[in-house]
Amino acid sequence: YKLKHLLEDLVEVSKASSGNMELHIERLDAGTILSQALGEYEERFEEKNLETILNDCEEGLYVKADSRKLWRVTDNLLQNIYKYALPGTRVFLEAKDIDGKISLTFKNTSRDIITVSAEELTERFTRNDDSRHTEGNGLGLAIAKTLTEAMGGKFTLNTDGDLFKVTVIFDKDTETEKETDTYTESSENSDAV
Repeated sequence: YKLKHLLEDLVEVSKASSGNMELHIERLDAGTILSQALGEYEERFEEKNLETILNDCEEGLYVKADSRKLWRVTDNLLQNIYKYALPGTRVFLEAKDIDGKISLTFKNTSRDIITVSAEELTERFTRNDDSRHTEGNGLGLAIAKTLTEAMGGKFTLNTDGDLFKVTVIFDKDTETEKETDTYTESSENSDAV
């Protein structure tokens, strides 16, 4: 099962980074997606005594994105928090409109001091040196970053000692009606990896 999951992750990150991923772009409420994804993690966070603080999760934070891919980004970031946050600490999440951009922010205190640069953490197969004994294949952040960028968003990761912060930013969709577009990010064959 682990090998199959690893191969699926590799194919997904390869397609996204090469521009050969089919996207189903639609109007989505990013705040709602964050709230729903957090609901999936509440019990697991409680197991590790992680207190979740959901700040500024406004309604009507519409973006144009692929719902499955945006869910995957959010899920990967929450999974990363679950795996690597220091038990008994707070997790700060927020979704807000900042000058016409929709910002989703994930902040936590890492269980270990982060010894790898933010740039390296978003590369494939990279994990913080002190946490190599844990589960994970080092693809979660790389997938989150490449999927965000494939949908036209911006992914930034900042670390400071044991503080970990990811911000995902999309342009705000100000249209009032729902439109759905399906397209392949590149004009090349979408089956190529």
